[in-house]
Amino acid sequence: MWKASGVVEQRIRFVLEWEAGMETMTELCDRYGISRKTGYKILGRWQQDRVAGLPDRNRAPRRHPNQMAAAIEQAVLQLRRAHARWGPRKLRRWLETHEPDTRWPAASTIGQLLAREGLAHARRHRRKAPPYSQPFAAANAANQVWCMDFKGWFRTQDGERIDPLTLSDAYSRYLLRCQAVEHSNSAAVQAICEAAFREYGMPRAMRTDNGPPFAARGVAGLSRLALWWMKLGIVPERIAAGHPEQNGRHERMHRTLKQETAMPPAANRRQQQRAFDGFRQEYNHERPHEALGMATPASCYACSPRAYPRRVPEPEYDTSLRVRKVYPHGQFFWRGQDVFLGKALAGERIGLQAVDDRYWRVYFAGVPIAYLDERKQKIRETLPPRETMPEGGETMEISNREIPTVPPHDDD
Repeated sequence: MWKASGVVEQRIRFVLEWEAGMETMTELCDRYGISRKTGYKILGRWQQDRVAGLPDRNRAPRRHPNQMAAAIEQAVLQLRRAHARWGPRKLRRWLETHEPDTRWPAASTIGQLLAREGLAHARRHRRKAPPYSQPFAAANAANQVWCMDFKGWFRTQDGERIDPLTLSDAYSRYLLRCQAVEHSNSAAVQAICEAAFREYGMPRAMRTDNGPPFAARGVAGLSRLALWWMKLGIVPERIAAGHPEQNGRHERMHRTLKQETAMPPAANRRQQQRAFDGFRQEYNHERPHEALGMATPASCYACSPRAYPRRVPEPEYDTSLRVRKVYPHGQFFWRGQDVFLGKALAGERIGLQAVDDRYWRVYFAGVPIAYLDERKQKIRETLPPRETMPEGGETMEISNREIPTVPPHDDD
């Protein structure tokens, strides 16, 4: 056997002594402690590559029996370069869907390939807040809850401001709208909602944050946009202030939207909208979604059976309710006095139902929005709680916030 030190030098001496012809191959191999097979192998390497053939060679197999075929590797890498934000599981599902006859490797194997080729990016570890599941309890079918929000604004390369308005179905994650609006007011948002209602039908509820034009500072936080939804039988749901995780599905889509379309932004508004349209097409029809079992949003979504009406119906109230019309400045007439309710309700009809000998529940389009304190002729958001006093059966009222008598600033 060759000694551990100077292996190449010993092999050089071996072949030189063989070429000198002083000893036979058997005698020479016995002296160096190797077999004749090894001796002839060293001699063959010397004759073929001279000194370069004498060092030990790597005994590892040149190709692993389970290694991906070159064509498979090329297909995976080509798809990854086309979709730089897709992980191994999304890549594998897309390939299985579009080429079902090919046996694709496991997602872990694809991940190793991406890492080897320098296409894997380590995700920054972030502390996660506990999930807030209550707002999503009703979203167990398409069109039960739609989510709407403005993605944070940014500027195109020519300096124009872009305010993307997005609308999605909470159950299927289907992105119904992704549009840059010039004005983020009620009229612009209502126009986009109306177009979506005509195309897809109407949802049961619309979930938004507490900012304008979705909400206002008046009674029940109702804005003109929310009142329009209520007339259509759509319940406006607003997440708690400072808790975007309550609309986490929509917020997660926003992060992907920013990565795909605004890093970097397009040259101008028209090209930016084209980027939004391309993202929406890919997000709905091509990109597998892990929360949907790697299905696409389009495969899980169906249009709503609730069609958008030709005319928006006016609220109707039962005969047991007292109906009043709200004047242009936000007041309605009650027991000989004007009671301020909110400028957002100007021109609308409301209904009042007696709770007891002092309080009346105020309705709009069948939804309770406030309470009227008949003694003080003021509007409250909720009924004040009552506690029994220690000495007797009388009750005392605990203070509760009242709607101000001075009309608030109109945010719409």
